[in-house]
Amino acid sequence: MKRPTLVLLIAIIAVLLATTGIFYSKYRATSATLAVSKTSEESVQSRYGDAVSAIAEIQDSLNALPFGNTSPLAPRDLQMERQISGEHRHEALERIAIVNAGIARAKERINELESQVRKSGVKVGGLQKMIANLKMNVADREQTVAMLTTRVDSLQTEVTGLQTTVQANRDTLVVRDQALEERRRELGTVFYIVGNKKDLQKSGVVAPKGGVLGLGKTLTLTKKYDDQLFTALDTDQETVIHAPGTKVKILSDQPAGSYELVPNGQETEIHITDPVAFRKVKHVVVVTS
Repeated sequence: MKRPTLVLLIAIIAVLLATTGIFYSKYRATSATLAVSKTSEESVQSRYGDAVSAIAEIQDSLNALPFGNTSPLAPRDLQMERQISGEHRHEALERIAIVNAGIARAKERINELESQVRKSGVKVGGLQKMIANLKMNVADREQTVAMLTTRVDSLQTEVTGLQTTVQANRDTLVVRDQALEERRRELGTVFYIVGNKKDLQKSGVVAPKGGVLGLGKTLTLTKKYDDQLFTALDTDQETVIHAPGTKVKILSDQPAGSYELVPNGQETEIHITDPVAFRKVKHVVVVTS
């Protein structure tokens, strides 16, 4: 082989070796970069997955809050809402407090999630949108709770007003019933006195009248009565007056058909047979012998 040709061949080999070395070096660098990139991608994917899982957990906790048609916080008919007093109101406020606590925890976890996402450098539009939706969900629930709290307070005020009105009506009815009872008792009550001639004259209820030389005098009513000497009798509740002795007479002007005298051993019972007619004369004077 000629020398020039050998030199050329050696030069070509040297160039090939150098080129091979350069490409190998670049290959190693590219492989290292690719490995780092793959590791970074796996880390990003892991952080992304963790963020999505955290978002799902927060959403589940929000969904678990007592909202919905079957919830005690859901709107009810007026009759049911008006029962929200006392124990019912306390129960409603307790449930609202539970919801508020759940919302506060969700907001805290969302803030932590945003902080972690910022630190991790994960910038994915879909992830940011999910976090924004979570915030809107929390805001909606806060607004609902505020409305429910206002409703509870409003209903409590309404119930208190209704209770005051009912109590006022009850008091009015009690006063009216008392007035009616007093009027009924006033109309149904007579006042009677039982005594012999001497006692009745002494009390000033009767006085002798007429006669000659003290003989043949009759007893007449003076109509000047001391009510403390008389006994009250509610003829709607009781219709019998007891008088000692068997010779009994009513001197007052009760209608004859409104009563009857019934002997009973050593006393006489005055049975009031027509209370309405009998009590037209309020004072009953009974003389015994």
